[in-house]
Amino acid sequence: MTTLPPPGKKKLGLVIDLDTCVGCHACATSCKEWNTGGYSAPLSDVEPYGARPIGAWLNRIHSYEAGEGAAGRTVHFPRSCLHCEAPDCVTVCPTGASYKRAEDGIVLIDHDKCIGCKLCSWACPYGARELDEDQGVMKKCTLCIDKIYNQNLPEADRVPACVSTCPSKARHFGDLGDPTSAVSKLVAERSGYDLMPEAGYAPVSKYL
Repeated sequence: MTTLPPPGKKKLGLVIDLDTCVGCHACATSCKEWNTGGYSAPLSDVEPYGARPIGAWLNRIHSYEAGEGAAGRTVHFPRSCLHCEAPDCVTVCPTGASYKRAEDGIVLIDHDKCIGCKLCSWACPYGARELDEDQGVMKKCTLCIDKIYNQNLPEADRVPACVSTCPSKARHFGDLGDPTSAVSKLVAERSGYDLMPEAGYAPVSKYL
């Protein structure tokens, strides 16, 4: 089993504003496009227009009806890896393929070590891991690690693909370990919260 590194000061993650998200799926499609040629490449699509399409998506959006009558509203809920501080998906991995980086807190998968046993997906309460049917390995959000650290890009573009493409600016990226960062201030001002805090995984990414 894999052990977790000591927690670092830097904790990169997302802040997602559910009041602003319009459910357009731009984040999901841009994520798919970037990661098909990036760190997690390739992302499979088997019979996408057939009766039983199978594919790996690292970012999904679910829509729900909340409330009734005039007080009712549609809530669009984006879902991807939350890069937890205490991720069971890492500790249950029998090969060490799943790991959490000490330097920035990002949870990743070493596809050369992954055997596709799905233990990590069973351990994740957020449904953030998917089996790539073509490659037989697990795939997940990487916060576009090959984009956010790419020195050849202008600094403003060094954000995850989902963040840069969001037309309603519902997605924010930054260091949630720094209380003075823009994302930390946003969480404090808007009472940002953890998804399923009772599970004890301490997700780094927050929802508004």
